Amino acid sequence: MGLLTIGAFARAARLSPKALRLYDSLGLLVPARVDPVTGYRLYAPEQLEQARLVAWLRRIGMPLALITRVCGLDAGAAAREIRVFRARAEAEAAARRDLAGFLIEHFERKDSAMTSATPPLEIRYAALSDTGLVRETNQDTAHAGSRLLAVADGFGSGGAAASAAAVEVFRRLDAGAIPAGALLNTLEDAIGSAAELVARTGTGSAPEETGTTLTAMLWTGSQLALVHIGDSRAHLLRGGELFRITHDHTAARSMVADGRITKAEAESHPQRSLLVRALARGADTTPDIRLRHAEPGDRYLLCSDGLSSVVAEGEIRRVLTAAEEPSDAVRELIALANGAGGPDNISCVVADVRERPPGA
Repeated sequence: MGLLTIGAFARAARLSPKALRLYDSLGLLVPARVDPVTGYRLYAPEQLEQARLVAWLRRIGMPLALITRVCGLDAGAAAREIRVFRARAEAEAAARRDLAGFLIEHFERKDSAMTSATPPLEIRYAALSDTGLVRETNQDTAHAGSRLLAVADGFGSGGAAASAAAVEVFRRLDAGAIPAGALLNTLEDAIGSAAELVARTGTGSAPEETGTTLTAMLWTGSQLALVHIGDSRAHLLRGGELFRITHDHTAARSMVADGRITKAEAESHPQRSLLVRALARGADTTPDIRLRHAEPGDRYLLCSDGLSSVVAEGEIRRVLTAAEEPSDAVRELIALANGAGGPDNISCVVADVRERPPGA
């Protein structure tokens, strides 16, 4: 078979002539020959395999720059690159799904019968922060109030000021009512304000190294809005089972999402504490935002990695299950972390969801 015209090649490759001209300009799919008189592009039949690969990669949404890279790899390396792309696409889809779920839950109106049947709820809470046994100062900030639960873990020369500043922005939401329909925008605005304030707290010769994590939950009466950035964590104890409801924004966690390492390998990876998202100058400050329905009997834990990095989840579950009051739970959790060496600052917030007593 001789060379194919661009039209015939486009039909065989299931690509448009316009796309072929673009891929030629990018060096991705260069014609076998260009007629010097007419300028017509001519393609060899053996180019069809690569052209069809390009078509399939475009169908899965892969950007052209990455397609160019994949097409230059051997089969094994190409498969690994596509696997990484798939993992990232799935993570992005999950993030969009969570945000869509937030919007649905926030704007969906319950009928009057369901509303009247829902018992009024409240939270009972406690917060405690400890320097630990190794660090000289405490750069964590923990807060628990009638509407806001928050833990922030500062780092760098101004870490203590950074964590305090981030929590202070959200503490303002503890005081006033949020207009109906404005919760998502309010939380996003608060994160923006916190990021700006933290960026101004850096001191010394390297202010860009100053920042903080933030995990906060805003109580809305029957729901908890979760805002999370960094590697502090939030857990839910419900029905005797402990669920982690945040994902660490660390390099190791990103490698797990990309399929490069396993969850078990991430626990001991050298970059397990390297943040890829945080409230810091020059960092990605995009938070995870979710809305959670509260149920009587729920117990929530927010903690810095001074607890989660040294105390196993099984032990955390045991304490949360056995402790009578939130104040008992936070004291015992911090004692466990210090008993394991206390290598970092430790902050815990525990909150119980319960039915509001009549007349309260």
